[in-house]
Amino acid sequence: MSVAVRRLLIGRPLPTSRARHERLPKVLALPVFASDALSSVAYATEEILLALVAGAAALSHSIPIALAIAALLAIVATSYKQTIHAYPSGGGAYIVARENLGIWPGSVAGAALLIDYVLTVAVSIAAGVAAITSAFPVLTPYRVGLCVVCVFGVALANLRGVKESGRLFAVPTYLFVGSFLWMIGVGVFRYAMHTLPPPPAQAAAATDLTGLALLFVMLRAFASGCAALTGVEAISNGVQAFRAPEADNAAKTMTAMAALLGTMFIGLTFLAHVLGIAPRDGETVASQIARATFGTGAWYFIIQAATALILILAANTSFADFPRLSALLARDRLLPRQLSHLGDRLVFSNGIMMLAILSSALIVLFRGETHLLIPLYAVGVFLSFTLSQTGMVVRWLRLGKRWCSRETVVNAGGACATGVVLTVIALEKFMPEDAVRLVRLPFTLPVIGDSIRAGAWMVVILIPLMVLGFLRIHEHYQSLRRQLTVDGWAEPAPLKHTVIVLVSNIHRGTVQALRYAHLIAADCRALCVDINSEDLPLFYRRWEEWETNIPLLVLDSPFRSITEPVLQYLDAVQDGDRNHMVTVILPEFVPARWWHHLLHNQSALLLKFLLLFRRNVTVTNLRYHLEE
Repeated sequence: MSVAVRRLLIGRPLPTSRARHERLPKVLALPVFASDALSSVAYATEEILLALVAGAAALSHSIPIALAIAALLAIVATSYKQTIHAYPSGGGAYIVARENLGIWPGSVAGAALLIDYVLTVAVSIAAGVAAITSAFPVLTPYRVGLCVVCVFGVALANLRGVKESGRLFAVPTYLFVGSFLWMIGVGVFRYAMHTLPPPPAQAAAATDLTGLALLFVMLRAFASGCAALTGVEAISNGVQAFRAPEADNAAKTMTAMAALLGTMFIGLTFLAHVLGIAPRDGETVASQIARATFGTGAWYFIIQAATALILILAANTSFADFPRLSALLARDRLLPRQLSHLGDRLVFSNGIMMLAILSSALIVLFRGETHLLIPLYAVGVFLSFTLSQTGMVVRWLRLGKRWCSRETVVNAGGACATGVVLTVIALEKFMPEDAVRLVRLPFTLPVIGDSIRAGAWMVVILIPLMVLGFLRIHEHYQSLRRQLTVDGWAEPAPLKHTVIVLVSNIHRGTVQALRYAHLIAADCRALCVDINSEDLPLFYRRWEEWETNIPLLVLDSPFRSITEPVLQYLDAVQDGDRNHMVTVILPEFVPARWWHHLLHNQSALLLKFLLLFRRNVTVTNLRYHLEE
């Protein structure tokens, strides 16, 4: 039945020969790998405006900040296009950093990306469910449960295969893109025709920021708005999921994603500026723009529905990339090998399930509250950006490119820009309020100081811990390889083999086990542990009746222990000889019903566990199946 349910949920297994047919065309690859980046349009402009509300005069700087972020997006996208062509096997920041900067920076990039993918699932699902519970407040008490159901729903869709998940998520993604582009187009047209509602009168600012205070606020707004760049690297990690020519198709998809993202981001910021929109409780900036552009008609609700869908489906990008990155790390022996195995539907099923479990645990831990999860976000994104582009600079220089070459300039500029953003984000999230006061700013930044308590420090602790775990796993696999290799290994000494059959009574299963022992070794012995001397006479009579060719040894056990006498006897048989192999045969009968096991002792299980780690001892279960 479990196989039937599995087939119903994820479909029939696909042969390895179909792997190339399961690859994605560009039209399906965009919703699979770009839904996370495109969904950031729904909140990136709002993040900028939230950082600029310190003074009314500061709100006027949203357009230049948006243009600066769009320029950074162009630099990062161009850099990753170069990465795609340089590393068509995929891997993105991890592969670039590992091959050009070393295993430590590569491990840091891999850890940062894995954390980012887990956070992306948790944040996007929590934000999408928050939009649903806002429309239907009766569901608010069930927010955490709804989040977990959505996580495993997206995981299930990905378990069915990358092509099926692409088809499933294509319509919501293109609905979001189409509706937002339509809203921006209508808004810009109405602005040109002077038919947009006038901006509300701004209250006089308590303080019009100038000098260092204004610079600090603009840097903070720039760093907050860089949330629009989350997920940009996803396409470079999944190049091998594209149809041939893989690198060319991935690069074209990257260009399309950057163009759509930049257009929607600048368009929304422009409309927010001309409409005089500022963040407020109870309604997002995107909702305010839609309401001002369309009123409360059908298009407004289409925009809201598309936003909720894309926020939930943004998790799909992580489900597409987390398993692939995990497989690359497992291939390099930095994660368990099981993560590199393809499942029934030619996807990395173990990685998908691991991501679902980790993100669900994070959602439960933070009660599905988006504002509690946001402080954990973005640090890993720009850390991996910086390492990736720095690695590409090293690669170009190693290949003989000059500092003034186009490739080197693009990657060096990207590394500097993302490094600055990473520094600003670090200052925002970890600078204590006392340090802010030393700058003598005439306002309070509530995020600074609160972020430490909110949990942003967890990412900074997790990345080194994960890197340490990677290196310990790598050391284990290296040690395993050294100990198992036959290169330079002297021919071992001849092996001795002894078979010991443990018997407690003479029954059909015991007789079958004794006959089997004759087949596999000449040195066979039967071992019985005496825990009830009254039964011995009957046991001896039956032994003489059924078996005379195998010597029988009865061990006394005054404390009624079965395991201790057996272990002591094995010590005496092997006597420290590393070339003496012992096979312990455990005869056991298998009841016809599962609950019949509860009616019999399970002493064989304990003995098997104790022998599991014993050197040169093999345990063989010889089962005799009972009928109903």
